[in-house]
Amino acid sequence: MLVRMSLARVVIVDSDEEKISMIVLREVDGERAFPILIGIHEAHAINRRMAGVPPQRPLTHDLVDRVIDELDCTLEQVIINELRDSTFFAKLVIRRGGELVEVDSRPSDAIAVGAGSDVPIFVDESVLQAVC
Repeated sequence: MLVRMSLARVVIVDSDEEKISMIVLREVDGERAFPILIGIHEAHAINRRMAGVPPQRPLTHDLVDRVIDELDCTLEQVIINELRDSTFFAKLVIRRGGELVEVDSRPSDAIAVGAGSDVPIFVDESVLQAVC
């Protein structure tokens, strides 16, 4: 079963003493929440896209978004579908005509592509049970 989540926070600590970045996903119709540690560049990309700040030149997540659009496809949803050996796995679900295509992705990249839009984020119940 898939559970609808929201991107509750992006945390970026980038100092001489400490460097950490993560996203926090929160259940839309519930109380569960959990963090995913991500790279600093992905965290900044998510923040920038959520704020609607365009880059001077397309960055990787912008490029993926443009390719989806130029191919006349639509990003339908992001699914975090697995947790294995402390690593999260995700999929971009893309509509191409009447067909849904699933593309493997890191959660941070999938969320960065969908950030700043209404693309829903889902997490498999088995993942939530493992982390919450």
